[in-house]
Amino acid sequence: MAKSRTESRTESRTESRSESRPDVRRKLVEFDQETWQALDLLARDSMQTFQELSDEAYRDLLRKHGRPTDLKSALKASAQASEPDAPAPRRDGRR
Repeated sequence: MAKSRTESRTESRTESRSESRPDVRRKLVEFDQETWQALDLLARDSMQTFQELSDEAYRDLLRKHGRPTDLKSALKASAQASEPDAPAPRRDGRR
């Protein structure tokens, strides 16, 4: 059975996104109607996509819980945690 143009375009867009960004993870999230309308309105008012709003929200959530939001900050935190504490300077002036 032949595919419609819409089905073909949708599949090719999905395939091209997956192929171009193999590190992307997708999750299905459910919102009640009221929440969805509020998020949609916020996205329109701020001229952002829903994905941009989601990225911002998850970064804020990670920061709130003291978790790194990117690889660079994760490596920095890991390096700091593995470094031995420097000895405290002596108060009597000797080294």
